Amino acid sequence: MNARLSSHKLKTGYWYYLRALWSEDGVTQKRLSDLTNVTETTTVSLINGMIEAGLVTRTRDTVDRRKFAVNLTEEGRALEGELMHHAIEINEVAARGIAKRELETCLSVLARMIRNLDIEIKTIESDQPSG
Repeated sequence: MNARLSSHKLKTGYWYYLRALWSEDGVTQKRLSDLTNVTETTTVSLINGMIEAGLVTRTRDTVDRRKFAVNLTEEGRALEGELMHHAIEINEVAARGIAKRELETCLSVLARMIRNLDIEIKTIESDQPSG
């Protein structure tokens, strides 16, 4: 996928944010961090780069001035049609020779592992003193 992204002059990190925004455009930076499982600091940095690349805009929330909404530009939205078929092809290549049932089991196990890690992270964060 990296090679295909580079032909569009896109950084690899942008892929995860674009995928999230194609599904849920106009989310806050915090929500985007949660969707991509990336720290807010890293998200801000990548969003800045995506703004410079003309892929997204960032606007301050009119109700809660502390929040920013991230929206795809026309160029960012158009990349979905240009890039998603690459991801589908790559997944097909990766899954060659593996039975559908095995893939379903693998994905189910990985999803449960992700949920377990999310719970652990939330537990650790709630145990830390604020301030």
